[in-house]
Amino acid sequence: MPGRIGIVGMGYVGLTLAAGLARSGFEVHGVDSEPRVRESLARGRVHLYEPGLDEALRDTLDRSLFVHPTLPPGLDAAIICVSTPVRDDTRTPDLTNIAAAANQIARHCGPDTLVVVRSTVPVGTSRSVVLPALTRAWGRARLVMAPERTIQGQALRELTELPQVVGGLDDDSLRAGVALFGQLADQVVTVASLEAAELVKLANNCHTDLIYAYGNEIALLAGEHGVDPLEVVRAANHDYPRPDLARPGFVGGSCLSKDPYLFGASASGHTPSLVAAARQRNEQLPVHVADTMVRRLRQLRGATAGATLAVLGWAYKGWPPTDDMRGAAIVPMMPAFRRAGLRVLGHDPLVADDVIRAHGGEPVSLDKAFSEADAVLVLNDHPDYRALPVATLLPGTGVRFVYDSWRILDEEAVRAAGVRYEGIGYRPATESV
Repeated sequence: MPGRIGIVGMGYVGLTLAAGLARSGFEVHGVDSEPRVRESLARGRVHLYEPGLDEALRDTLDRSLFVHPTLPPGLDAAIICVSTPVRDDTRTPDLTNIAAAANQIARHCGPDTLVVVRSTVPVGTSRSVVLPALTRAWGRARLVMAPERTIQGQALRELTELPQVVGGLDDDSLRAGVALFGQLADQVVTVASLEAAELVKLANNCHTDLIYAYGNEIALLAGEHGVDPLEVVRAANHDYPRPDLARPGFVGGSCLSKDPYLFGASASGHTPSLVAAARQRNEQLPVHVADTMVRRLRQLRGATAGATLAVLGWAYKGWPPTDDMRGAAIVPMMPAFRRAGLRVLGHDPLVADDVIRAHGGEPVSLDKAFSEADAVLVLNDHPDYRALPVATLLPGTGVRFVYDSWRILDEEAVRAAGVRYEGIGYRPATESV
């Protein structure tokens, strides 16, 4: 160590890991099945947004980081970083990419290559899907599971700062995994099996989904009683030594929108109803807000057909900033807006215009969003929106209603402009709509 590392999958997980390992002195060979991804990287262009990644690629591309259509020979380790989606119709795991990656490694590598599963998978997948492909080809294998646990927007920093969890097929595999990730991170935590490491990732993400779902449940209950949910959260958390309550808000991204289903698919002897209920609550919230928007517009205008709604924040989150649309709140909202006959204007500091168009919006500037809209819906908490000068943007416009999902705007300034204001589980007591 360091040595030659192959990484299958150049998405968020694989590309950030490739950059981190290349910076740590490894010779890294990235593989992706998508020609557009390989072509973009060959030109030195990052196909996704992650702070610091452009600079990392400038430092490493064609020096210690190389991109190929297939794995080269002679690798010390091969790391699987492919996507593990759930099927739209059944919400069951689709492990096609995992199986394909394992088969590619089996073809191009050998039994002395350490194989690492980095993708999030149902418990048991490393042993039941990856291992058979390797042993059929080689007779034996060195295999570890080392889950990715970084957050988008801080991935390069967290690769080195977060403890790397490693579980191995056997002692030899575990030692090799610890040696590899010990070159990347400040701390390596070992667990007793592949399955334990798989469950660590699911446990982390499903816990986060649970926390946010509880915050959303509190907000909806507060709204029924005319109580400000943020006041409840602040008072409940103030100098109280138990785990903090979360603010209400949308829950998206590739991990939190699918990992609870992978968690459920891991269970056979019981139904993980708590995790399932949290996921249901978080998936229902965007639809609840969309229905609220349509209802308020109908109350204010008498009809919704032909009304214009400006939606600010199309990425699934605003902080840390991202351009990722996976699990974005706007996606389940758009059917309600289309049924109501709304014209939907779209703005996001990072999401490209063509992506907004593909999701049914009309990309516009912030000025046009306010000047042409009947209502404004803020969906994420990007810093640009926190700093919006609503006191100057709203007066003189046709905006009659603002729904501030994250409660980041100046509420007093909005209401001073004669505009109704609302948030998740919150409507000022003086509002009669």
